[in-house]
Amino acid sequence: MQEPTLLILAAGMGSRFGGLKQITAVDEYGHAIIDFSLYDAYRAGFRKVAFIIKREIEEDFKAFIGRRVEKYFDVQYIYQQLDSLPEGFAVPEGRVKPWGTGHAALCAKGAVTGPFAVINADDFYGPSAYAALYDFLSQDRPANEHAIVAYLLRNTVTDSGSVARGICQVENGCLSDVVERLGIEKRGEDGAYPDENGAYVPLPGGTLVSMNCWGFGAGMWEELSGRFPRWLEENLPVNPLKCEYFLPYVVNELIHSGSGSVRVLNCHETWFGMTYKEDLPGVIAHIAGMRARGVYPAQMLD
Repeated sequence: MQEPTLLILAAGMGSRFGGLKQITAVDEYGHAIIDFSLYDAYRAGFRKVAFIIKREIEEDFKAFIGRRVEKYFDVQYIYQQLDSLPEGFAVPEGRVKPWGTGHAALCAKGAVTGPFAVINADDFYGPSAYAALYDFLSQDRPANEHAIVAYLLRNTVTDSGSVARGICQVENGCLSDVVERLGIEKRGEDGAYPDENGAYVPLPGGTLVSMNCWGFGAGMWEELSGRFPRWLEENLPVNPLKCEYFLPYVVNELIHSGSGSVRVLNCHETWFGMTYKEDLPGVIAHIAGMRARGVYPAQMLD
């Protein structure tokens, strides 16, 4: 059994947040959200980490995060590039948008082998999420058995604006579908999203949602690479400048084709992140509260 790798998607520049949110400090010690993720992952048992970044942020990222954690983890830096495409495909003229989370993970194929977890660099998932992922991935399983850490909707919405969430359908403890819903707004403990006519559809607060927190067996590498050319053929003619190859698309494809299964690992942590600048004070307050309860020490992987 190979030691699982934590794959951290850190190539996004935070357009809605308005800056490089991966390295925005969220406490008085200068830690970013990713520092808490790495600390939680280390406590859970992860010792291998791969950062997916853009070359443009390489030096800042290494200076702020990478070099500090290299003494705790076996670290790799992998670059998500627009021209990392299958043979026969080219970047459409005028395209600047990255190809999405599925492509970001695919960039690590070859550099990372064996089972791997995937998280976003700018999302706080909570200690139990990493413990569940490591426990799942460190067990001897078939290469086509995967997992998702699913959160309660009420624990993932923000007061600062709308969000997009993957709504999880679950059968017998396994994921049967993920449906992306855009424009979800907070409604007390619940939420609501606009349908195609603009009418809001209620979503109960207990709805399970995807926060891009996955555990994949080694078989996912072939799923990601094998499905990408057909996806490009179908989507480039329709939306050449903005189409994105998302992980939930690949997951749904493998579920519906019967080529793999995805175990749902329920999580009752409160997710928080920095989708908008207005989210920052709330994130700082959450971190301070958890530190006051003894969840985190002042110094982590420093």
